[in-house]
Amino acid sequence: MKVSEAVGRALAQWGVDRVFGVAGSGNFEVTTALVAGGASYVAARHEGGATTMADGYSRLARKVSVVSVHQGPGLTNAMTGIGEAVKARTPLIVVAGETPRTMKTSNFWIDQAAAAEALGALAFRLESPQTALADAAQAFLAARSGRPVLLGLPLDVQAAEFDWTGSAPALPDAPSPSVASADAVADLASRLAAAERPLILGGRGALSAHDELIRLAAASGALLATTAMARGLFNDDPWNLDVMGGFANAAMAELIQAADLIVAFGASLNRWTTRNGELVENTTVVQVDTDAAAFSRHRRVTSTVLGDAGLTADAVAAELASGTLGSAGTPREGFRTQQTARALASGRLWRDQPFEPRVSESRIDPRTLAVALDELLPSERIVTADAGSHTEYTAMYLQVPDDRGFCLPLGFQCIGLALAASIGAAVARPDRLPVTGVGDGGFMMSLVELDTAVRLGLPMVIVVYNDSAYGAEVHHFGHTGLPLDVVEFPETDIAAIARGFGCDGITVRSLDDLSGLRQWLEGDRTAPIVIDAKTISFPSWVDAHAFVGEPK
Repeated sequence: MKVSEAVGRALAQWGVDRVFGVAGSGNFEVTTALVAGGASYVAARHEGGATTMADGYSRLARKVSVVSVHQGPGLTNAMTGIGEAVKARTPLIVVAGETPRTMKTSNFWIDQAAAAEALGALAFRLESPQTALADAAQAFLAARSGRPVLLGLPLDVQAAEFDWTGSAPALPDAPSPSVASADAVADLASRLAAAERPLILGGRGALSAHDELIRLAAASGALLATTAMARGLFNDDPWNLDVMGGFANAAMAELIQAADLIVAFGASLNRWTTRNGELVENTTVVQVDTDAAAFSRHRRVTSTVLGDAGLTADAVAAELASGTLGSAGTPREGFRTQQTARALASGRLWRDQPFEPRVSESRIDPRTLAVALDELLPSERIVTADAGSHTEYTAMYLQVPDDRGFCLPLGFQCIGLALAASIGAAVARPDRLPVTGVGDGGFMMSLVELDTAVRLGLPMVIVVYNDSAYGAEVHHFGHTGLPLDVVEFPETDIAAIARGFGCDGITVRSLDDLSGLRQWLEGDRTAPIVIDAKTISFPSWVDAHAFVGEPK
């Protein structure tokens, strides 16, 4: 058997069930071997789209996926998607053909390992036919631990033949999670017992600790909130504030700032989550994480706890219930007062925040549109928001059912990733309606993947907030007096473009124009619908906060 076939089949046996890619001569055989081994293949139209699809898939499926690309330009086309996956710590493997080091005069030659490592990914390669499966296993284990990895397949090693039994080598089980030390548990329990207004924050590292964190919050009288990456985690709890940080509305931000203790589980506490520190500057902050390198990386915290989120939360709850810190088994009121309950009932949702709609004969206020979409679209949805001045209308106004109903490819702050990420998310959760929000700039960068969505028959709702500009730049530089013609464009008929790909396409200038969406929702939904929303351009809440704290 060729090495390329053995590696593809081994990856499938280790659990890879989805492959996204663009097949070329350097990755054709390993791709077909993955499929022969049982993995399903999604052919994208661009390697960047394929990588972001895999990123979206792995975020929602919470398992390792593979991106398969050609050597050289196939890999460089995928680089932005790899950068996003690195920022999000997505478990994926980029399987790439590789020009042998003896052929540096080849047009395809670049130092692929160095390119991947420059983005923060880990780089592995098949060093020889004899070590190929062991090399591939190393790459898989690294990805399983939550790191995007490059697995380079040199063409000469791929083509070599060797004897293989057909069974991939057995891999060790994932390391068992560890609870924090007894001293750390006791200290955290003591802090929670003494706090009058505690808040528990769940981040991406706490996605598997839903039940434990809810129990701890109930025992300590704490409110609950999430980072943007974990949005929806506590939706089933009435004391949930939704997202802390840049996506928190004024009413919820006021509650967060009133907390006298914030315990962050699996959250990096970056500038977005803390709103450049203003949400935590007068608060005791304890950071719980399995990675000591995460402690105080973005902002110095009061105390740190090294341990698994779920196990640590349960241990702290048991300490609170033991009676040594108060009445055993009696939940504290803490922050869960009637006043807090009223604030949550009236102010949690962005759609409930009052605003004065802007009026135009030919364009719609994007907030008005977002509220209408939230009412109109089924609640069982996957919401994916692109980067840009329009982000809030998707990420903040559209509710999500739970933490598997939200995908936010904003780690690299790159526009144009949401469409492909939403396709990957839709493949992971075919039971839910994919809803994508993107600006006209990001859409025009990524629209080639409409072909992939149509080919897969995905019932996607793609909302293009079309202000005929790169809106963030218009609002950021508009006051400078500099000409804006480099970021403004003639009006584009995006609905017509979408129809050319085989999508349904409608143009929306007022709420009446959403009748086309209603008809689509009542139909068989065999193709995506693209909403070309001609929106009024004005600085959004995101515009007002995005550049605060950025280096000049």
